[in-house]
Amino acid sequence: MMMPASKLSFSTPILGLSTARLLTGCVAALLLIPAISHADDTQIRFQLDWRFEGPSAPFLMAAEKGYFADEGLDVQIDSGSGSAGAINRVASGAYEMGFGDLNALVEFLAENPGGPGIQGVYIVYDGTPAAVFARKDRGIESPADLNGKTIAAPAFDTGYRAWGVFAAANDLEADAVEWQNVDPTLRETLLTRGDVDAITGFYFTSLLNLEERGMSEEELTIMPFPDYGVPLYGNAIIASESFAEDNPEAVKGFLRAFNRALGDTIADPEAAIEYVRNRDGLIDVEMETRRLKLALESVVDTPDARENGVGGVDDERLAQAIQLVADAYQLESIPTPDQVFNSSYLPPQEARMLFSAEGE
Repeated sequence: MMMPASKLSFSTPILGLSTARLLTGCVAALLLIPAISHADDTQIRFQLDWRFEGPSAPFLMAAEKGYFADEGLDVQIDSGSGSAGAINRVASGAYEMGFGDLNALVEFLAENPGGPGIQGVYIVYDGTPAAVFARKDRGIESPADLNGKTIAAPAFDTGYRAWGVFAAANDLEADAVEWQNVDPTLRETLLTRGDVDAITGFYFTSLLNLEERGMSEEELTIMPFPDYGVPLYGNAIIASESFAEDNPEAVKGFLRAFNRALGDTIADPEAAIEYVRNRDGLIDVEMETRRLKLALESVVDTPDARENGVGGVDDERLAQAIQLVADAYQLESIPTPDQVFNSSYLPPQEARMLFSAEGE
């Protein structure tokens, strides 16, 4: 039995409309494929040096606000357990990029001259955050007063490893103090209890840990290494040399996105800390905001960063720092500055002028 003409004329337009919508949807989906493929092609696994704390804010912001995505990157950010671990994981190929102490990188390159190449590509901490924290009630007011005293630190601590540099800069013999190598969770507790005379640690970490344990800043003599003649750089963004050579635009894009987020973090640390809380809802927001501000004030906002922009290195200072690390760590070989740091991936200098040169 044939269908009436009226029903045929009704059904034909409906089929045409559905087909048009289907085709439109397919075209839209196809337009999205290049962006998805590009993200898949430029995945970066990024290893932090430590837990999700205040100083990790610009990395987490760049991911959550889409700054990495704007550069065509899909970035996975993982917490860490120290600079050495971050460097080793990048060297092993488990991560393409990471965040770690440039001095630990010098040591790694010296001890693995034929190993995988790893380079610093963006200096975040223009000075090492290492500092001595000493009890004033032990009569310690200056480096000279440390003579004969007991200092505690983990074996991997930068202050412990680079003690020879600090000692030489302040007319102390390297063996003028007695060291206790301790677990990092015990370091501040030992000083608070009076079991040791001093400790070394990152300025913005140990200070807050000591205050949390009931020891005020007024009870301490604090000697930040950069303020006491130690010209070492601190933490840097590092990259696998092979990955960077194969994906130079990805590394450049990562640094552009981070630089953008760092600028936002400097402008509004309180807002930036929300990205840390989004990643770890258990953080103490007030403490981590203060930690972030201390990090920015002590090792990011420096005269050199104001004059020349963040992220880069001074060639003469870098060469001096490498030699100082080699002497202090008793390295058998010394990597060249070009092996340690590659400035070719940095954003333009004008984009890295995140601070006012006048200090305003």
